[in-house]
Amino acid sequence: MRRDGYLPRSDPLYSSRMRPYERLDAWRACHQIVLGVHRATESFSKAELYGLTSQLRRAAISIAANIAERSAKHGKREYRCYLDIALGSLAELRCLLRSARDLGYLNDTDWARLVPLEERGGLLLWRLYRSMSR
Repeated sequence: MRRDGYLPRSDPLYSSRMRPYERLDAWRACHQIVLGVHRATESFSKAELYGLTSQLRRAAISIAANIAERSAKHGKREYRCYLDIALGSLAELRCLLRSARDLGYLNDTDWARLVPLEERGGLLLWRLYRSMSR
């Protein structure tokens, strides 16, 4: 990974057809969170469809979407603003995941899968945010 968080062209994952945000390690990690949350919430009670299920999914997609939306903007200040929103959505997701687990909707297997995804996404997002503060 380059200092700015983007994949170098020499990386086997790099493709010239990728959108700029798709080359960011932070976006790819947060996209994995979205996929994991959607899979985990498929088994939630239908009574929670418009409650906890919806909130978890919206928080997860908000993280990746704010990174992507940032790529259409210019300037470090705006960049940090969108990354700040993504960090807030990540904190919301953490709270919702714990609530889902404590309420018995999220089983131990899904919890064990999602926590490392959330931690990695958070680490990469925070590094990207800090790199924009320099």
